[in-house]
Amino acid sequence: MAGYYRYTAVLDACVLYPAPLRDLLISLVADGLYGARWTAEIQDEWIRNLHAKCPELDKQKLLHTASLMANAIEDALIENHQYLIPTLDLPDADDRHVLAAAIVGHADAIVTFNLKDFPEAKVSQHEIEILHPDDFLIAQYDLAPIRVLSVLKAMRTKLRKPPKSAEEYIATLEQQGLPQTCQILRNAIDLI
Repeated sequence: MAGYYRYTAVLDACVLYPAPLRDLLISLVADGLYGARWTAEIQDEWIRNLHAKCPELDKQKLLHTASLMANAIEDALIENHQYLIPTLDLPDADDRHVLAAAIVGHADAIVTFNLKDFPEAKVSQHEIEILHPDDFLIAQYDLAPIRVLSVLKAMRTKLRKPPKSAEEYIATLEQQGLPQTCQILRNAIDLI
């Protein structure tokens, strides 16, 4: 595969771990705003970490969520990247698989909270951006504000247990570490 016609991001485990952020990122992909990819290791990592923190969650339901994600996004799974891992140098050797996946998966970016784990000096040669999810979401909004707001409104109105007002939904996203995005959403609250 030579690459993708649209901007493609590898979603690190730390952005898939919190359900509200994961749902938002996946919903934007489903709407065609960007392409998302990951590996089996990334999926395993967020599921393992979430289940360890919240053992009351049914692990089978988490695995089902991962399956739904894979089925919803065409060609999301990156494989055959392991050969590249030993050749990469990052501050945390456990993150090399994410960079290897981004390289092999022809990604334009890695979306992660762990910016320090992917220093520019180590990844710039691969022409891959390392983006905090807040910055990534701002960029998506800047490219297609009405589409992003429409996705957010559709997501919010589907919430039933419990339902959330627009302000409550924004507060949930703010708890995910998305202050810039939430400021924009507050300015457009009537649209979500």
